[in-house]
Amino acid sequence: MKVRFGFTCRGQADLALDDFPQLVDDLERLGFDSIWLPELMLNGPFDPLVGLAHAAARTERLKLGAYLIVPGRNPVRLARALANLDRLSGGRLLLIMVLGQPDAPEVMAQHVNKAERGALLEEVIPLLRRLWSGEVVHHTGPCYQLHDARLSPTPVQVPLEMWLGGQLPGALRRAGRLGDGWIPGLLTPTEAAEKRGRIEVAAAEVGRTIDPEHFGVNLTYSRGPLPVAVVERLRRRRPDLDPADLVPQSRIALHERVDEWLTVGFSKFLLRPAAPPTDWTAELETLAGDILERQT
Repeated sequence: MKVRFGFTCRGQADLALDDFPQLVDDLERLGFDSIWLPELMLNGPFDPLVGLAHAAARTERLKLGAYLIVPGRNPVRLARALANLDRLSGGRLLLIMVLGQPDAPEVMAQHVNKAERGALLEEVIPLLRRLWSGEVVHHTGPCYQLHDARLSPTPVQVPLEMWLGGQLPGALRRAGRLGDGWIPGLLTPTEAAEKRGRIEVAAAEVGRTIDPEHFGVNLTYSRGPLPVAVVERLRRRRPDLDPADLVPQSRIALHERVDEWLTVGFSKFLLRPAAPPTDWTAELETLAGDILERQT
């Protein structure tokens, strides 16, 4: 099982946009597998495609990961942008396709109906795969129609994988039917293992299998007791769990949590600190020393 450690940058919640280039340089220099940029429609994170294009130009090895909101985007323009970015980066693009946040301002900014976002995602993912194949595409779907559509250039990666997240029953079925992998967050390893089983059942029902290496986790960590604001945020989202069950709070606890995830077959880790440090270079150097020896 290949073990990989990426790093998630939450945009302005972590650091100023002007400091992003140094973060990218440090991740490349220290040997992290990937950088990940989440997406919101309003405020907060940096635009993932702009940020990753910049990161691609600064690096040679670092993989470039995006949590990308799909509903509301024109699928042809999205296919072209992602194919260009994968080609210009030499095949380093990684994708987690998401619905977007559920609160009203975010949904309004997407210019979609909240109830239709799942259906939009399910139509667009197969359509992207067809466009990336280079074939001439004719498509008549509930939301999009194409005739004599052919994309060039196509991505370097064949296939350019699209992983999914989500934990509700519909999202798990979607991951099994359409996803190339699954990345959850705010779950214990035991909970994630049970949900993985549901995904694999859904995949088998449509004659698919998901590579057993294609399961990972968004893993928040801390170097000591969690700040009060972080505890409150976690309790709002998971009132049934002790925050310590979700966030390891020491180097030893981080290794123990990684072991727990590996035991249930999750081997791709997207790390992020519970609170931003005062010195990002120092934090990444410490984290690299703590955990990258386990990268295989």
